[in-house]
Amino acid sequence: MGMDYEERQVGNVTILDISGRIDVGVPLAFGAGAGHPLQEVIRDFAGRGQKNIVLNLRDVAYIDSSGIGDLVGSATTLRKQGGDLKIVNPSMVVQKLLRVTRVDTVIEVKPDEASALGAFSKA
Repeated sequence: MGMDYEERQVGNVTILDISGRIDVGVPLAFGAGAGHPLQEVIRDFAGRGQKNIVLNLRDVAYIDSSGIGDLVGSATTLRKQGGDLKIVNPSMVVQKLLRVTRVDTVIEVKPDEASALGAFSKA
């Protein structure tokens, strides 16, 4: 199974509803970023001025170490350009992985979109 996303805009925040698996060699299957890894897609959004991004991981079943690297690299890219990355709705399995790898100390993980959007407002 590949990975795909749907894009939504709420004010100055882009929300990407991701589904599938975030792992090595699995490019996005659908959407404007089809055929590209997640980090490249986020770099493209940043290049178009969309620098505040929320990743809704509700429908992501699995993330491997390269996927973790994509998340951290994406956050770094956005922050260098004055934006940020937030994660919302991770499944229990994904949430545990984010905690074990300490990604949750580098990228804010929020329980829902409203919390993530509010965090951008406070920044």
